[in-house]
Amino acid sequence: MAYLRYRPEIEHPEPDEQATIDGIIDGMRQQVSTAERRQHHATRASHAKSSACVTGTLSIPEGLPAELAQGLFATPGDHPVAVRFAQGPGELLGDRVGTHRGMAIKVFGAAGPKLPGHAEDTQDFVLASGTTFPSGTASGFLRDGSVIGKATALPEGVKSAVASVARNFNRVLHAFGTESAMADFLGHPFNHPLAEPYHSQAPIRFGEYVAKLAVVPVSDAQLALKDWRLDPKQDEDGFRHAATDFFRTQDAVYALRAQLWSDARSQPIEDASVEWSETETPFRTIGTIRLPRQDAYGAERVRYFDEVMTFRPAHSLEAHRPLGSVMRARLQVYKALSDFRHQENGTAARATAGIGQIPA
Repeated sequence: MAYLRYRPEIEHPEPDEQATIDGIIDGMRQQVSTAERRQHHATRASHAKSSACVTGTLSIPEGLPAELAQGLFATPGDHPVAVRFAQGPGELLGDRVGTHRGMAIKVFGAAGPKLPGHAEDTQDFVLASGTTFPSGTASGFLRDGSVIGKATALPEGVKSAVASVARNFNRVLHAFGTESAMADFLGHPFNHPLAEPYHSQAPIRFGEYVAKLAVVPVSDAQLALKDWRLDPKQDEDGFRHAATDFFRTQDAVYALRAQLWSDARSQPIEDASVEWSETETPFRTIGTIRLPRQDAYGAERVRYFDEVMTFRPAHSLEAHRPLGSVMRARLQVYKALSDFRHQENGTAARATAGIGQIPA
């Protein structure tokens, strides 16, 4: 198969994109402030409630084909990783709300030219449970985000009801062979957090090429959980308890996979709401993430993950530069909101350059 090459010209920013990004930052700061008044503490503007904070290893195999042996993946070997699993909302809601979920990965020992402002030898991959980003573009997110931001002040019971309607709507659509990405964003199924895949949703540079990434569970213990469902009426912190119970006795293993860009028309760079057909371009394994059994929610480690450490698309090698409208917005939005959160809490964000800085 012929894969398309990366060139700076494949991106096409809108003329007013910076104004859009500024609007997103302003709106999400207001959202953080609204949640802070209720929680008496500023949390992340998205993925605020962590479920597991773990460390492990990314193994890059020998013998990858040339088109996959790119950037970080050009050199076989092992890299320490830190991984944070979390709920989607930017507030500490009970698990009955059940929206989309995230998996943030920090890879250590990632040497090479980096994006401006990033100095450590690390590479962050910020992933989510949906295959696409429903808003599609930065301007779309500004529109949708204004609605989500206004909803922050609503009672948790209302948010839970909205999530339930969205979840049931997708169940109906699924019976007809389709689903709504926005409904999934608002009301994700109550799956086990370690038993489902996570996606980059938008593309990144992949050395000489372009790709979307996916992290897919592959261990027998994780696959055995495919039918597990949380009963939120029984446990408002059920996702955390499920994840920590798993890590107490089991290892989690994920295949890290890349879907290379092959068709500029059907696989747009600028619109992250468009799913790239796996029939046209399948995901291919480029590494294995192993997260051994451990205490996944120790107090000092969680404090470090949640209050000190940051995961950002801008923590990147140039070889894996985030691409497209949504990703260009994220390059600025994550930093601005992290700075705001740390300022509100009177804490200093610290760059995590090595796995040894993370509490055991």
